[in-house]
Amino acid sequence: MAVRTGDQGQAAMNGLTEKVLTLDTMNQCVRRVEYAVRGPIVVRALELEQELRQGMKKPFTEVIRANIGDAQAMGQKPITFMRQVLALCVDPELLSSPHFPEDAKRRAKRILQACGGHSLGAYTISSGIPMIREDVARYIERRDGGIPSDPNNIFLSTGASDAIVTVLKLLVAGEGRTRTGVLIPIPQYPLYSATVAELDAVQVNYYLDEERAWALDVGELRRALHQARDRCRPRALCVINPGNPTGQVQTRECIEAVIRFAFEERLFLLADEVYQDNVYAEGSQFHSFKKVLTEMGPPYATQQELASFHSTSKGYMGECGFRGGYVEVVNLDPEVQKQMLKLMSVRLCPPVSGQALLDVVVSPPEPSDPSSAQFQAEKQAVLAELAAKAKLTEQVFNEAPGIRCNPVQGAMYSFPRMELPPRAVQRAQELGVAPDMFFCMRLLEETGICVVPGSGFGQREGTYHFRMTILPPMEKLRPLLEKLSQFHAKFTREYS
Repeated sequence: MAVRTGDQGQAAMNGLTEKVLTLDTMNQCVRRVEYAVRGPIVVRALELEQELRQGMKKPFTEVIRANIGDAQAMGQKPITFMRQVLALCVDPELLSSPHFPEDAKRRAKRILQACGGHSLGAYTISSGIPMIREDVARYIERRDGGIPSDPNNIFLSTGASDAIVTVLKLLVAGEGRTRTGVLIPIPQYPLYSATVAELDAVQVNYYLDEERAWALDVGELRRALHQARDRCRPRALCVINPGNPTGQVQTRECIEAVIRFAFEERLFLLADEVYQDNVYAEGSQFHSFKKVLTEMGPPYATQQELASFHSTSKGYMGECGFRGGYVEVVNLDPEVQKQMLKLMSVRLCPPVSGQALLDVVVSPPEPSDPSSAQFQAEKQAVLAELAAKAKLTEQVFNEAPGIRCNPVQGAMYSFPRMELPPRAVQRAQELGVAPDMFFCMRLLEETGICVVPGSGFGQREGTYHFRMTILPPMEKLRPLLEKLSQFHAKFTREYS
């Protein structure tokens, strides 16, 4: 029976009004968003840390968060020159201090002069400080062997993530079978699946080849595309290079093949290149999509649309909290570029401290500068240690029965495959959780090691993985790897 208006009013008076916003009335696209990197495992890890602080007895003394690529949270020291410049920008009175090198002072003065009111606390234009975008363009030109970069095609952003979301917003359109489809690699970084869900677009999975060290195969791209055309209109192709969570580094030949495929199938390319400084494997080399695209010549260089992303959060910098990043667009329709700037202007501007930090990343000290030697020594030390950790991770996991780990060619993660006994899979199903989530939760509760189940990144049916960062200090990493391997053996015995 319908409720009369008067009855509703009386119910309201009696305090019985339903909330306007409930799980049923909220945006259902948001409900579908999942972000495994900060999902239930991490929530439980935080609870365990709190319980340890309260003196509760556990089989471990600390929680080791190997779930996220947060270098400085895992003990990596900041690069001195970067922090000196930022300190001077934040507190300009320090410019008179004798404790800072002259090149850091010059850099800070230059950045401050480009800021409104000569202060880091002022808004900037929405695309970022023009001087810093010019420095980014020069960095890209140096990286790509002299290929020109236009500062007007560069937008600074709140980390790379915000720029990726912005570009995807521009791409998503249509209804029903004409709704935008977005090809994303499986395994993938959950930002992509989360954003596709939030925008109510269609996720189109293409699988990386685990048997070939997570290689990207154009035949698999073609399969995914053709199958998807029955339910959506694929318009975008995302590539993560070096890979997250898989750590592979794409060859130049592979990148050329991907560009040809995208051009032939009229797909917009998104190149997530935030780990471009993190290449460890012998024979591996980072090739930017922009460079390869340009060197392929027409029609690719003049027509293929591309957005490539970089960040201050990864690499040797590890400055996640400052949220600095950029996107460079290539062959974007000028009218769409205006719409992109409009969309960014709604959020006013990226964090100005992040913009300042990005400027130091893209224009480090010159060889003749007093800070150059220390800067290069610190940078190389970080990268050398990451390379050693990548090798150690692969070695220890591959010595463990029931675990197999591909070479960690780049980035900051391993994505090992593990065998789980049928009884463990059955128990997980009874509990209503993914089998690898069941394993990872037990691992956390019994050892304090926090890793992310592979199901949060996507994986082939019937396979089980976990993602673990290689960021813990070397003195903690080996015991962590051994403890994890031993737990897997114990878990396997328990459910065999």
